[in-house]
Amino acid sequence: MKMKLAEIAKAINAQNDIEQWKDIEVTNVSFDSRHLEQGSLFVPLQGVQDGHQYVPSAFANGAVASLWASDHEITDQTHPLLVVSDPLKALQQLGKYYLHKINPIVIAVTGSNGKTTTKDMIASILSTQFNVTKTYANFNNEIGVPVTLLNMEANTEVVVVEMGMDRFGQLDFLSKLVNPDIAVITMIGEAHIEFFGTRDKIADAKMEITHGLKADGMLVFNGDEPLLEERAKDIPQQQTRFGRQLSNDLYATSVKEQPRQLTFTVNEWPEEQFMIPMVGEYNVNNALAAIGVGHILHITPAHMREALANVELTENRAEWVDGKNGEQILSDVYNSNPTAAKQVLKTISAMPINGRRIAVLGDMLELGNAAPRLHASLAEEIDPQKINSVYLVGEQMKNLKDKLIQDGYPADNIHHYAASDLNQLIADLTSTLTGDDLVLLKASHGIHLEEVLTALKAE
Repeated sequence: MKMKLAEIAKAINAQNDIEQWKDIEVTNVSFDSRHLEQGSLFVPLQGVQDGHQYVPSAFANGAVASLWASDHEITDQTHPLLVVSDPLKALQQLGKYYLHKINPIVIAVTGSNGKTTTKDMIASILSTQFNVTKTYANFNNEIGVPVTLLNMEANTEVVVVEMGMDRFGQLDFLSKLVNPDIAVITMIGEAHIEFFGTRDKIADAKMEITHGLKADGMLVFNGDEPLLEERAKDIPQQQTRFGRQLSNDLYATSVKEQPRQLTFTVNEWPEEQFMIPMVGEYNVNNALAAIGVGHILHITPAHMREALANVELTENRAEWVDGKNGEQILSDVYNSNPTAAKQVLKTISAMPINGRRIAVLGDMLELGNAAPRLHASLAEEIDPQKINSVYLVGEQMKNLKDKLIQDGYPADNIHHYAASDLNQLIADLTSTLTGDDLVLLKASHGIHLEEVLTALKAE
């Protein structure tokens, strides 16, 4: 972005006179005073701590202006402040203003699993023909979405916005904030079932992404999911269904899983073989969603094939890493839910390996009262003949330990740790791993298995 402070003040209805600062140029927005770039507009947010206490350090670190809540006494008369009733709402208002100013095609992506990978795939495909901005990391909530919008360069033609949710109304707000041209729903799983209670209600909440969908927009969704199929009947916009079933508009054929990659063809272009540099057949659906978006925007199959083969994935999403002892590590340590965990366990169980398959699984968060049952259900995909050892981390993983023992899994090959005991886990893994082994790391981010990954991976 590049805007004068006068334009920003007008866009957010700043309450104070900024005449002396009107020509200051803002080039980016930040809500973290420790990590901001020169030219930043600082946004002091109210959370566990009050962001206003960090305004001085924001200016010291390169901010050129800051928002300021009107219910806070102004103690700084020397730096440019824009007084507003609510800095978060002002950030959202500014994001919407800038979106209308740049006027790109807007792609909104949500889903219980796969939304980040799908976002990356869509951005890769569309980048073959357009100037594209995509959501950085996990900036997918009421704060992250407007920041994504404000990070657009002036020449952005398409913005791919990931949208997360953990309550009703969240996607309604985000969808109406960005008014997508294309809305994408990857799947419905059990993620956040603590807040919603049932998959039906999760589906209802996911469909909120259509609430701001333009009248001439498109809904792209997983047609293998009856809960989405049922609800899509009430959506007047055009629709594209993807999945594995032949009833979908786009479906995969000839799917072949190979070490570290998948190949497949698509009914629409049977002569084109697509490849994605990742494992797990569930990722074929993510690729189909991206192909669906590409097809709507007239990207050629050849360009889509090349883009998927070279997609750059967000860090810590199902990435292959070489370990210090030569072991292969499949790291997926940012997020976990029962659907995703079962899928990746099934994937590694089928992978050829000379040594052992070792699953390191941490608690899956936000499952509410269903957590004990859903953690225990992972035992369905843990065959002692295929997964030789399991290392379990967290209180809820005790339920999986008990179920594995009940099912006859060798007790000596089950290791359980408190979430605070990662150092012992690291020591135990380091002492046993060999160059022939395959290690899966999978947990919700709150378990911090990224610390284990850092300790195990080769320099």
